[in-house]
Amino acid sequence: MESHGKTHQKEQDGDLSPKPITLSKYSNRVELKTLLDRSDRGAALAGKRVVVGGWVKSARAVKKDSPPPPPPVVAVPSPSSGGDQAHTTANIRCTEIIQSKMNIFRRFFDVLSGGGKTYPIFDKMELAGQKGAPPPEYVFYFLISDGSSISSLQVVVDSALSTVPATQLMALGTCIVAEGVLRLPLAASAKHVIELEAEKLLHVGTVDPEKYPLSKKQLPLHMLRDFSHFRPRTTTVGSVTRVHSALTLASHTFLQYHGFQYVQVPVITTTTGFGEMFRVTTLVGKTDDKEEKKPVKEKDGFSIDTVKAAIKEKTRLIDHLKRSDSNREAVVAAVHDLKKTSDLASQLEMKQKSKTGTLVKSEKLDFSKDFFGRDAYLTSSGRFHLESYASALGKVYTFGPRFIADKIDNARHLAEMWSVETEMAFSELDDAMDCADEYFKFLCKYILENRDEDMKFISKRVDKTITTRLEATASSSLLRFSYTDVISLLQKATTTKFETKPEWGIALTTEHLSYLTDEIYKGPVIIHSYPKAVKQFYVRLNDDKKTVAAFDLVVPKVGVVITGSQNEERFEILNARIAEFGLSREKFEWYLDLRRHGTVKHSGISLSMEQMLLFATGLPDIKDAIPFPRSWGKANN
Repeated sequence: MESHGKTHQKEQDGDLSPKPITLSKYSNRVELKTLLDRSDRGAALAGKRVVVGGWVKSARAVKKDSPPPPPPVVAVPSPSSGGDQAHTTANIRCTEIIQSKMNIFRRFFDVLSGGGKTYPIFDKMELAGQKGAPPPEYVFYFLISDGSSISSLQVVVDSALSTVPATQLMALGTCIVAEGVLRLPLAASAKHVIELEAEKLLHVGTVDPEKYPLSKKQLPLHMLRDFSHFRPRTTTVGSVTRVHSALTLASHTFLQYHGFQYVQVPVITTTTGFGEMFRVTTLVGKTDDKEEKKPVKEKDGFSIDTVKAAIKEKTRLIDHLKRSDSNREAVVAAVHDLKKTSDLASQLEMKQKSKTGTLVKSEKLDFSKDFFGRDAYLTSSGRFHLESYASALGKVYTFGPRFIADKIDNARHLAEMWSVETEMAFSELDDAMDCADEYFKFLCKYILENRDEDMKFISKRVDKTITTRLEATASSSLLRFSYTDVISLLQKATTTKFETKPEWGIALTTEHLSYLTDEIYKGPVIIHSYPKAVKQFYVRLNDDKKTVAAFDLVVPKVGVVITGSQNEERFEILNARIAEFGLSREKFEWYLDLRRHGTVKHSGISLSMEQMLLFATGLPDIKDAIPFPRSWGKANN
């Protein structure tokens, strides 16, 4: 299947004739990508009247030309004031020298800023003007972004158009909607091709610069996680988000093209056996004690209210440190102090609960009285439910959140991750590996062709090798090895010492997978036919009775991106495997029913969207590959 090509095909073929400017659907503005994502970068649109909106990424002010000041008046000194005359002459010469030097500096700023009388450095007092005097007149130059593209548009605004003080108007993060005429920049050396000369400011959404967490100083990604509601306004996170969106669209495009039907599967499930799962209940915290709750008195000089007030104050301190030029050590120390205070608050709250009521332990809960009448969990896989629809529709897929309650906090683990999962009837292991191979390469090709500007930026900012790696992956065949072959290969490694000795039957670790993809083959590989003990009970048992029909697609620097398997269609074997894993058969009766009535061979795959995004962008931490990361001990909003 061929990937969708780029838009504006006529422009790529050399047709630069002006095209009508299309308003953004459901809005009265024009999206910046419509103006700037053209082969001529919008030059042919000069003279068009448009309305644009976006958030200020940078701003500078240029004072309007004013008549030159009158020449200094030199008083004629009296004969008795020779010393004063000398002093006055010295002052005049000093002033003349300073003025001449300022002209030199102004010319220097002109060159740096692309021409024109552009003096971008003004303090707040100068912008605001003197008390009682009319505010000074400026021309503001804003670079705004609306998120539709990596490109920014320069908007030129006369200070007379705004009722908002200049210091607020120029603050980073301010939202403006402006109407005006597109024009070619007046400065021939300007970096941008087109700009908007504003005639009206239709909206100004101000920010509080003292509290707004983003600043002109580039913040590292790990610090932006504390402000996940603002971080998409940064260029890097904006680009990553657009690539994420493209991967999602590409997934639906690929699967729909190949005849898969989209099915929504439940987030809440009663089926267990997939590791640590989050329980869903309305019973925990309820108490039989009907006495009125009384607040816990201070103990050791601390009360819960005092500690909570301290948490607020320390949070404000951290915000201040992150906005300032404080070093990372100071921020880390403040965060550590805040964590200790938060832990103290949690302890006090637990003591308060223990005195005001008795928490019901989960093992003593009567789930027949719960909301669903039985125990329920957040799902960690949708493939079980997909099987029932694959047994009727043939090929189906789903896309949604999956939850794992492992208490792990590292760069590759999240409590909530999103997965694209498929299930195919009349399909075996080789079919599933073929599907994973083609799907994975289609994603690589799709983002290269449809997110080229974002990928160029990410290549410069995050990983310079990412484009080359994606191109090589999209055009090559993925190597396939059995688990047994991989163990043999690892055992022959003489230059690398593994912490976990490679022996048949172990679960392959990160160091094993990294050695294969980063050092030996320097690219993605597929590993299949794992020992039955290291995979789930529902995977089909191979004829050797020792291995199962499962595989992993492993990529450099990231690890496993796609897992897949042919699932067990034989009732007797699946029933025995449930018992072998010590699982309750009652919970799987509906699953066994699919084998009792019209069973069929079937297989499927599961792609982790966040892991795929790591591979596509080169990001080092998975917490930056999801809009609102949830991990052990962390869920900010």
